[in-house]
Amino acid sequence: MPLIHWSLSDGRAISDNVADGTHLMDAAQFAGVPGIDGECGGCMSCATCHVLVDSAWAERVGPAGEEERMLLEAAPSPAQAHSRLSCQIVATAALDGLVLHVPQA
Repeated sequence: MPLIHWSLSDGRAISDNVADGTHLMDAAQFAGVPGIDGECGGCMSCATCHVLVDSAWAERVGPAGEEERMLLEAAPSPAQAHSRLSCQIVATAALDGLVLHVPQA
């Protein structure tokens, strides 16, 4: 189970062990991470689970796909180079230690 870290805009951090195969939007909601609303339930239609992948992890996580990038343009906070929808990132052992920044809405 990889340990995932969510860094909040107010300086706080929330960390949780996440079962392999779990979408990180679901994991964030289970861990009580504020700012990860996931209003569409993870079906990639709302961009309310926007996160910024820490630059040290960007290559391992990979870039957003075309549809995901289009949704990120409508996110409540501006999309940046390493923006992703957390509903599209799945926990794996290779992501142990991943840092995700939750943008201020």
